[in-house]
Amino acid sequence: MLIYPAIDLRGGRVVRLTQGDYDRMTVYEGDPAAVAQGYADAGATCLHAVDLDGAKDGSPQNRAVIAQLCKLPLFTQVGGGMRSEADIAATLALGVDRVILGTAAVTDFAFTTRMGKQYGEKLAVGVDAKDGKVAIHGWKTVTDQDSFDFCRKLVDVGIHTVIYTDISRDGLLCGTNLSAYERLSAIEGLRVIASGGVTAEAEIAALRDMGLYGAIVGKALYAGKLDLRRVLAIAKGEDTAC
Repeated sequence: MLIYPAIDLRGGRVVRLTQGDYDRMTVYEGDPAAVAQGYADAGATCLHAVDLDGAKDGSPQNRAVIAQLCKLPLFTQVGGGMRSEADIAATLALGVDRVILGTAAVTDFAFTTRMGKQYGEKLAVGVDAKDGKVAIHGWKTVTDQDSFDFCRKLVDVGIHTVIYTDISRDGLLCGTNLSAYERLSAIEGLRVIASGGVTAEAEIAALRDMGLYGAIVGKALYAGKLDLRRVLAIAKGEDTAC
């Protein structure tokens, strides 16, 4: 299982939100490239970056910072404010390996289908769920779309990589929604990256044993709840969870 250490960007700084609330934001570091380099030094091969300004305002805002991140030896996936083909193309041109669609994937499914055919493995969809329903516009609006059914729809149109976040767990350091990922792991053809609330080594082992494609770790790293080197070893099956 791949591990994606997370960098959430706002105003060019590394921050974390609690349950997607922009008014409950903690600033951790002013140099995102230094944080990402630390991940690489610990053995990480992947990076998950979110442009929170873009997610809130509807168009990418932190491109200069993202371009710096792409200079590092990390497979980098980026989301936040990707609402048009121009946004996707411009972000990939920075050196990003995979672009994540969010709101646009829900509000314009025909667009999502076209982009999936055009960009293939360079495209993923972030499915943010609250009480099992898909949330959009930086988690501010909850739709009536069932999150699990939506993931099945994505596979049907050829989009196989999904970053699934349970908003109710995100940023609380209270554990992730293992039952949701167990359901998702049963969807044939879906590559699931778990996101939101991953806090304990045992959860990393459980997600690995479910056969998940990847897991994102964020606040637990910043808070010292998880050690990245151990997380990477557990994800590979090279170490045992405490």
